[in-house]
Amino acid sequence: MVDIARPSQARKKKIRRAIYGALALAVIALISVGVSRLKPAAPTVDRAVVWVDTVKRGDFTRQVRGSGTLVPEDIRWIPAQTQGRVERIVLRPGAQVTPETVILELSNPELEQAVREAQLGYQSAQAAFTNKKAELQSALLSQEANTANIETQYKQAALDLEANEQLAKDGLVSDLQLKQKRGLADDLKNRLSVEERRLTITREGINSQLAPQEADVNQRKAAWDLRRRQLEDLKVKAGMSGILQLVPVERGQQVTPGANLARVANPSNLKAELRIAETQTKDIHIGQYAEVDTRNGIVKGHVSRMDPASQGGTVGVDVIMDGELPAGARPDLSVDGTITLERLINIVHVGRPAFGQENSTVGIFKLLPTGEAIRTNVKLGRASVNTIEVVEGLQPGDQVILSDMTQYDSFERVQLK
Repeated sequence: MVDIARPSQARKKKIRRAIYGALALAVIALISVGVSRLKPAAPTVDRAVVWVDTVKRGDFTRQVRGSGTLVPEDIRWIPAQTQGRVERIVLRPGAQVTPETVILELSNPELEQAVREAQLGYQSAQAAFTNKKAELQSALLSQEANTANIETQYKQAALDLEANEQLAKDGLVSDLQLKQKRGLADDLKNRLSVEERRLTITREGINSQLAPQEADVNQRKAAWDLRRRQLEDLKVKAGMSGILQLVPVERGQQVTPGANLARVANPSNLKAELRIAETQTKDIHIGQYAEVDTRNGIVKGHVSRMDPASQGGTVGVDVIMDGELPAGARPDLSVDGTITLERLINIVHVGRPAFGQENSTVGIFKLLPTGEAIRTNVKLGRASVNTIEVVEGLQPGDQVILSDMTQYDSFERVQLK
């Protein structure tokens, strides 16, 4: 005997299956929605590899830091005074020099010939001056002799006139003879007056007639002296005491006037030339306290100069040393410098984050008691080399991660282990 399924029961089974399938799809949809709404799991960060610091309240000193080199304050370039060829380099860089130390020697045959010609010109002018002076002295002596001769004749005529006047009173001399004597005396007196004026003019004219000759002599002597100095300058001297730093020429090289032949510096008087980021120089002023690390000791100093313009994103700052330099300090030595800007009192501060700049707002992971770190927006203020002011977002005692956490920018929290 065979059982035959009833149509109503088969239909009921199909309905139940459809309901179960719909319920299953609904459950799957609900689970998918729930999973999609779940927050991603916080990534785990090894606490040993991050820098954690505690927010504090107190005083701290604002500083900026830069690297640079030691350079001499007193540097002198020695230029060529005349054209020439380098014949011999006497000293090489590193040698100790004095003002009279010869560094190198030049040669210039044309200048040597010019010196000889200038010397001959001076000697010729000097001889012409001597001859002219002798001629004028001779003319003066002749005039003096003429004046003396006329004076003698006048005196004799005056005596003769006086004697004849006495004889004329006794009637022993005629009036005509007396008049002749008087005429002769008057004539000699006039001639003496003329000769005396001529003598005065001759004496006064000597200097004026010698002046052109003397000027020519002085001019030629100055030209000779100039040529001699130029010839002497072919032996290039240091001009100051110090260390020879550079000789940028080689033997046989032709040099022109003004070309730099050597550089000398005083190594006992060095300053630090620092390069500081232009964003950190707005509060730097002349006279601020500074410290220079020479790798062999720290020297105190002060800011003496700032470049008026930036270069390559940095500004040059000169620091004058107030203390004695340690042994081994020399020009071009690499140094680090720290400049003190100001002292901040009772300020909330923390170590400077790897990614935070002053007067900016950044996201910093703040540690929670649960072991997690949650991203917190923090407003930063004034900054120093290793410390920065906290304006908003953190309180004293909070612990924060200062390491670079840019790889976790997509997460709001991390788990420390």
